[in-house]
Amino acid sequence: MTEFRLAYAPGVTPAKWAGVWAERVREVPLRLVQVPAAEAVPLLRDGGAEAAFVRLPTDREGLHVIPLYVETTVVVVPKEHAVAAVDELELADLADEDVFEPLDDVLDWTDRPGQPAFTRPESTADALELVASEAGVLLLPQSLARLHHRKDLTYRPVTDAPRSQIGLAWPENATSDLMEELIGIVRGRTPNSSRGRTPQQRTPQQRTPKRTPQKRSAPRHRRR
Repeated sequence: MTEFRLAYAPGVTPAKWAGVWAERVREVPLRLVQVPAAEAVPLLRDGGAEAAFVRLPTDREGLHVIPLYVETTVVVVPKEHAVAAVDELELADLADEDVFEPLDDVLDWTDRPGQPAFTRPESTADALELVASEAGVLLLPQSLARLHHRKDLTYRPVTDAPRSQIGLAWPENATSDLMEELIGIVRGRTPNSSRGRTPQQRTPQQRTPKRTPQKRSAPRHRRR
């Protein structure tokens, strides 16, 4: 394999894992591919990537999925908004707000809070433009609020809102040694873990040096 393609949804920051990969798997470059959250799983099924960081829940048919972490949900508002005066809030506190629902929303809602905004923006970025114009508010994972940071907006955690989870997914029939290596990296395993590539497949810098047994000197007999 000339490269290992790892797709990731916006908001995921794979740089740390990519750095560890570069140290451990020097012979196979890792290529990061950012795709919209809704396209990550289809990309895997079409063979466009070996693995992907996806947002859960998702259709798991034909895939292995390892849940990794859950994100805090926040509400984004203009800096002068009353919400900016509190540390955190609940969905009930947004009952009178116009809430945008962009077409690329990644949260799994049962009942949406507040009042539906006058339009459904095409994207999260478009929705934030409307929030900045004081046309409404937007709920989204904190990582996406950071990704689309603007000086004229701020955000606060919403304690009882649905939350987005990030998982590592790959095709069921493609659990290769390199895939095991990536799983180990993401899970924080050491280079000498029993899983993943065998010691013969690791680079010389990664192999555990053999210890040579020390020779025991013959016991000395005391003279009587």
